Order: sequence, then structure tokens, then C-alpha cells
Amino acid sequence: MSEHPTPRRVWHEMARGNARFVAGEPRHPRQDVERRHDLAAGQRPRAALFGCSDSRLAAEIIFDKGLGDLFVVRNAGQVISDSVIGSLEYAVAVLDVPLIVVLGHDECGAVNAAIDSTRADAPALPPHIWRQIAPIVPAVRRVVRAGSVDGVPPMTIDHEQVGREHLRDTVGELLHSSELISDAVAEGRLAIVGANYRLAEGTAVPDIIVGDAGDDDA
Repeated sequence: MSEHPTPRRVWHEMARGNARFVAGEPRHPRQDVERRHDLAAGQRPRAALFGCSDSRLAAEIIFDKGLGDLFVVRNAGQVISDSVIGSLEYAVAVLDVPLIVVLGHDECGAVNAAIDSTRADAPALPPHIWRQIAPIVPAVRRVVRAGSVDGVPPMTIDHEQVGREHLRDTVGELLHSSELISDAVAEGRLAIVGANYRLAEGTAVPDIIVGDAGDDDA
């Protein structure tokens, strides 16, 4: 398409692709030899996606996309770092993507590790693993405080609620840490959708939308 796509249009394209995946009717578009040859000279992805490294979160499959459609950045627990911000800024400033999707999921190992790390008898983690999950711990502590009664913490911690809190933290930290990205959102050139992927159902459910990528038709 020659015209520059709007954030809303791109998100609706992704939502439709996810619906095909959920229904078991994927089209597997743009995965042939011709597409491979077309992309050899350069890329023009429709969106950037920052998600967890979990092997069950294969972005192009979940959203029924093809080669060159998504600029994908992943790490365990979708934790913001300098390399993540730099990669997403490249997608916005150089590749001119109109949409960033931040994708979390249920049953996340990084979230579970962050929860376990707050227990009094928690064993010490290897330092690199601890540094990876440490940004998730504030979400754990907020969920614990919210569930406490008369100062007594809950017997169990809601893993899904921690995941949702961390997803929102991730979107907020991305906007706070990158003036380039926050300016693009303010100017209407970019939107960010934070979504939770349901492993069993295959659905990517929006939890937070920043910018113009709402529910109206594209």
C-alpha cells in the first residue's frame, strides 16, 4: 500500500490476523520466495512488537503475518532496557512504524520468578537472571499490598494480575524513557498497544492503548 498506514489501521490488521489464528484459519501471508526476494533490498515493517522470549509467543504466527511485516524485539519477561529502547526507537525513527505492540502473556516464567524472589525463603538467583526479573518485582509488591488485609499479605499472589501490572509498567517506562517515542505518540504518528496473550485460547487481548489505535473501524 502506498499511503502511510495509521496506528489504528495497523492494529486492526493485527487483530484480524490474530482472529484468524484463533479460529484455526491462518492465511500464512507473504511467506513465499517472491516475498523473500522483494525484501532483500530493504524492509518496511507495518509494526514493531516487543514481547517476552517465551517460545510460545511467536509473533508472526500469533498475528498471522509474514516476512518483513513485524520488527520484533524480545527478552524474558518483556523488560525495558537500553537495547530494547534503542531498537524500538530505530523502528519508529528509521523504519517509520506507526504502531508498537507490547506483548505479555499468562504463565510467564519471568513473572513467576519475580514472585518467588519476594518470598522470605527464596534462594539467591544467578546475578544476570536477578537483574532481568528485578524490574518486575515492583508489580509483585503492588499486587501484594492491594491484596493485604490489616497488613497481612495474601496467602497466594495472583500471577495474572502481576503480569498485567508489569505490562502497564513496561508501557509506562517505554514512554518515560524515550522522548522520541513519547513525542511520536503525542504527534499522532505512533500508538502503543499493551496486550496480554492467552496461551490456551491464542488470543491477544488489549489491556492498555496509548495513542489513536482504539476500537473504531480502521
